[in-house]
Amino acid sequence: MSKTSLLKAILFILLIFILPSTVAARELPAIVSTDWLEKNLKNDKLIILDVRKVEYYRAGHIPGAVNDFYRAWSLKKADLSAEVPEMDDLFELVGSAGISPDNHVVVVGKMDTWQERVHIARVACTLQYAGVENVALLDGGHVKWAKERKPLSKEIVRPKPKVFKGEINRSIFVKKDYILKNLEKILLVDVREPAFFTGKKKAEVATKAGRIPGAVNLPTSWIFAKDGTFKEKEVLESLATGVIGKDKDREIITYCDTGTCCPTWYFMLREILEYKRVYLYDGSIEEWTADPNAPVQLNGKGK
Repeated sequence: MSKTSLLKAILFILLIFILPSTVAARELPAIVSTDWLEKNLKNDKLIILDVRKVEYYRAGHIPGAVNDFYRAWSLKKADLSAEVPEMDDLFELVGSAGISPDNHVVVVGKMDTWQERVHIARVACTLQYAGVENVALLDGGHVKWAKERKPLSKEIVRPKPKVFKGEINRSIFVKKDYILKNLEKILLVDVREPAFFTGKKKAEVATKAGRIPGAVNLPTSWIFAKDGTFKEKEVLESLATGVIGKDKDREIITYCDTGTCCPTWYFMLREILEYKRVYLYDGSIEEWTADPNAPVQLNGKGK
């Protein structure tokens, strides 16, 4: 081995074993069980964020949980139905829940239908966007907690507001222009139900039926078992690889009709299945089909 090759080998070893990693490790699971949460109720670092409507919260909630309805985290802006609040408003919202960037946050929601089940991942991604790294979803949500007869409270929790100073994670979301410029390079994952993917059905928010050209279909409803819990990791892995493949370094962008559903597969792919380059198209079909210059694919044909 030459001296140059030897030096390169030594440097490689130093980079791996001596220099600190730049990737922050999770300090709590991405999905937590009801048993895990019950054992950690007294954890001072933990904040339970209940995103159900206030009337459900008042009727009974997990002890210590803070209530901030889902809609506060996903706003209508101009012509788009579900957008992230502006940075100052977002920071105020996060701080009003008593959350700091170093807190551990478990998001709890109403899990009766899959349309309701997607709310917790949307809020979790918004918190990550605000700079809260350790965010988890409660498996089965409030429904599973209540069915297991775990403790409930009717005491309204009013957290002490904090001045939230997070660092916006701009790598989570992508814009329409980016997709238009990179259609041939990226893997677009349409997480809507098959009828909407093929164009047989159209959401009211969409100007026209169809999908973004080249997209593959990985429906959000596939993620959940009948009882509202998440399917096992091995099952999710099989579902995902069957559609998007096993290349975990490929650039993947999820989208839906309004940006409400696509965070769930985003969260599963990135946090559970460890795909490294997954992003969200927040404007989704609502924004895409409103642009006459954005191509739409319908029944296998461009339009």
